[in-house]
This record gives sequence, structure tokens and C-alpha cells, in this order.
Amino acid sequence: MGTFLCFLFLLFTPLSHSQPDRFIRPLQGFRRQEYLESKGEQYDRIAALWLGGVELFRTSTAEPTTSGIFWNVRKDITRYSSLLSRSDLDLTMMLENIVNHEFTGVYHVTINLWYYNKVDVRVPVNPCPQNLKLNPRSSSRSRFLMRETESQVTAFSDLNESPADMIIPICDYGKRGFWFRVEEEKDLRTRRIRIPRNTQRAVLELYVSFHGNDEFWYSNPPNSYITTNGLDTGRGNGAYREVYVTIDGEVVGWEVPFPVIFTGGINPLFWEPIVAIGAFNLPSYDMDLTPFLGKLLDGKDHVFGIRVIRGISFWLVNANLHLWLDRGSKIVHASRVFRHSPETNIERQEEFVGLDGEFEVEAEKETQVIGWVMSSSGNATTVISQSFSFRNFIKFQHNGTYKMVKQKFKSKKKVRVTNAKGEAISRLKVKRKYPLRVITETQPLNERYRLNSNVSHALEEKYDGGCLLKSVKNVQDSKGWMEVKGHSVVSGQASTKQNYTYVDKFNCYSRNVAAAKGGIIYDNSTFVCENSL
Repeated sequence: MGTFLCFLFLLFTPLSHSQPDRFIRPLQGFRRQEYLESKGEQYDRIAALWLGGVELFRTSTAEPTTSGIFWNVRKDITRYSSLLSRSDLDLTMMLENIVNHEFTGVYHVTINLWYYNKVDVRVPVNPCPQNLKLNPRSSSRSRFLMRETESQVTAFSDLNESPADMIIPICDYGKRGFWFRVEEEKDLRTRRIRIPRNTQRAVLELYVSFHGNDEFWYSNPPNSYITTNGLDTGRGNGAYREVYVTIDGEVVGWEVPFPVIFTGGINPLFWEPIVAIGAFNLPSYDMDLTPFLGKLLDGKDHVFGIRVIRGISFWLVNANLHLWLDRGSKIVHASRVFRHSPETNIERQEEFVGLDGEFEVEAEKETQVIGWVMSSSGNATTVISQSFSFRNFIKFQHNGTYKMVKQKFKSKKKVRVTNAKGEAISRLKVKRKYPLRVITETQPLNERYRLNSNVSHALEEKYDGGCLLKSVKNVQDSKGWMEVKGHSVVSGQASTKQNYTYVDKFNCYSRNVAAAKGGIIYDNSTFVCENSL
């Protein structure tokens, strides 16, 4: 348990996370649970949890009240099993808080790690049994079957693969958290890494969050609008951001991040008690680097870098490199045979007179990389094809007091692995959508102003990988108003509706929640869904 006042970096001893002796390896899974409480006046704050420099979890805080609040956050961290089974690593947490005469909220945090034994259920040997079919009304028994069969996978399996044998952090040195701080586009944050020569698969997991002048990057106008109108704001550089990863200066992965809205964002009354999608559990992004192993398996150090295109102050970024090792060989051979990775095609249009105008940014990219790996299991060729389209539209009216932001992001990724005969070992298709719409209207009042606002956003993902077939759709709609004096909300009303739907081959789950005036109106959930895959 820890108490966070001013930029406190909390370190726990290795014994705090040692694995219980009575557990017999391998364990089936791990879950992290965080309990937080606070009271007083405070902004939302960013926080993260690391184990041996490897980030397990990134979150932001709720904004407390004078009477006090508390909340729980849970996350499955089974993919970090190779670290969680060790007892020689420090567990550390950073929560960037400030406490003074104005901001009095202190955060009290309790972290629990839950270890789970392997479920003793008999299942067919075939990891993708044909007799297990989609049944939206499936029982809890079929859920156990699903979990057990998904654990029987190889190093080149789909998304439901076994955890990596080794995880190497790509991060800062931990003086104020292990994340790198990016202040501007030219900042390239790097770390030298040497990987084992018997690595047969590599996936980089990227963590990002945006703050300060880039907290609402998706609504930032171009610098020409700010300069022409003599505006006193640093929130510029347009409304497109892309994070990319390099190895020895070569771009090997990229991501347009999901626009997470923190609990103080747009209208804080929206997020009581429902918070925006991802605010309590910020997403991480996987980049399969297996086709690039040919340049990494030489036994030498290589420089991994992270940069934010068009980024301004400030971003917090770091990554985890997940490695699967070939236990039957000391040295694995690999080579890249093809790479098509052009720069992102970005087109911008702007038209404004005074404070009124329209701005549009469109971006797209399509890449493909192919590489082979020769291990003790034979030759495996990985083909990764990716593409995305992005469109952002900003409109100002009524002398800049009315602002509308509409953004669409769609991406596709295909991963196919074949053996020496050209036969498929595994395949995975991932589709994602990030629609966003924000409307704000400002009305000046005496020594204060009134803000009317509407927010609609969603996260949609669909995975198709042989045995793996699932979709997730998370949609939120918020509307309301508030009166603001200085930096404080003095009055207002707001409501938020949210629908979450999960469907896979075996189960489905749907939950509808609505809140208004700081309380829950209804909360309905079901395991029977109308839509199936």
C-alpha cells in the first residue's frame, strides 16, 4: 500500500510479489487488482506500474471530491508470467501528483497480485477442436474449455499464445518513472538492447499516453490558426499524431493511438462515476518484430527508439520486448526477405477567416514485411501486412465559440506464418475502429463561462485467427453543461451512456450502463446476445 503526494515514485521490495510456494508451476494466470481512494481537490493524474522496468499497467486517476471517493481497477497480466514467477525484481509505481494549499487530494493505493493454478479440466489434444462451435448461450464449463485449449499453443500461435519466455524493457532509468518523456517531434528516446541468439519470435508492446498541450491532440488546430489570431495557447501542431518504433534508425512499427479522455477531460461531470474508455486501463499496442530478427540475432547491441510524429509537450512512452526462445538450439538463424514501408501519406487542408474556419487532415499507410526464422522446429516464414486510414475534421463557428471535432480511424493487420512447405502454421487478422465526435459551445458569463458539450466515441476490435474469433465493441455517448470559474467547475449537469459487447466462439456478454448527476440510473448485463460472429 502506498500514499501519493508530490510526484512520488514508490518502490516495493522483491518479496512483495514473490510467488506462493504452494503453487505448482506452470500457473494458469495472473491478475492485478488496484484499489485507490482519495478526497479533497485534485486534477486527474497519470500513473503506471512496472516490474523490473517492464510496464504492467498504465492508468489515470479519478478526480476526488471533498467527501472522498474510491475505485478498483483489475487487469489480466498473465502475459508477464516470466517476470511474475521471479522474486528478484522490484515492483515500482509512479503517480505524478501535486499537493498544496489548492490541490489537497492525496491518493492512497493498494496493489494486489492474484495467482491462479491451472484449471484441472480434460480437453481434446487438438488445440482447435472442430466439435467446439459458437454457442452464445454457453455455460461456464465451456468457458473453462476455452481457457484450457487456448493454453495449448506454440511459439508461432495466434493472439491467445503462451506468454513469452523473456521480456526486456525499453524504457528510461527510473528516476521519475520508467517512461520516456517526449517534448517535441525531434525527440527520439532510445535504449540499447541485446537479445538472446536463440530468439525465434519477438513482439514489441508499446505504452503511450499524451498530456499537457497534447492531451487533446485530436482537437488541436494548425499553428497558422493560432499565430494569425494571436492566441495564447500551446495546443497546436494540427490534429494528427503517430508513434513509431525504430531499430538502429530503421522504422519497424507504427501506431496511431486511441484517443483516451482522462477524467478531467472536456467535461469532468461526464466521468462521474462512469469513466471514459481506457481512462483506468490505457491500451498497449503490439508490434510483431519477428521478420526483423535477422538484424538482431548477431549477438550485438541494437538501438531501439520511440518517436511521436507532430508530437508536442508532452508524451510518456516506453515499451516491452516480448521474446520467445528456442529451447532446442543455442543459435537461431533469420533473415528479412522483403519490406515495403513507405512514409505515411498525409494531406492537410485549412480555410479560416478570423476565429471561424475548417481544418481537415487525412492520412493513410500500407506496409508489408516478410522474414524467415530457422529454429530447431524448422523454417517458419512470417508475412505481416498492415494498413490504416485516418481522417480528422475540425470546424469553428460563431467567432470560435462553437467547435466540432470528427475523427475516424480504421486499421487492418494480417499475420501469416508458414512452414518450409508453404503450409500455414498460424494466421491472425485484426481490425480496429476509433470513431470520435466532440462538440463544445462556450458562452461567456460574468467572471465565468458556461460550456455545453457532447462526446461520442467508441473502440471496436475484431480478431480472426483460426481458433481465435472474437469481437469487442465499446461505445459511449455523453452530453451536458457546466459553469466554470477559473479552473473549478461551480455547477452543471451531465449524463453518460455506455454499451459494451463481447462475442467469441463460445460466449457472449453485453452490458448497458447509464449515469446522470453523478449516480447510476441503470446497469443491465446479459450473457445472451442478439449478434453473433
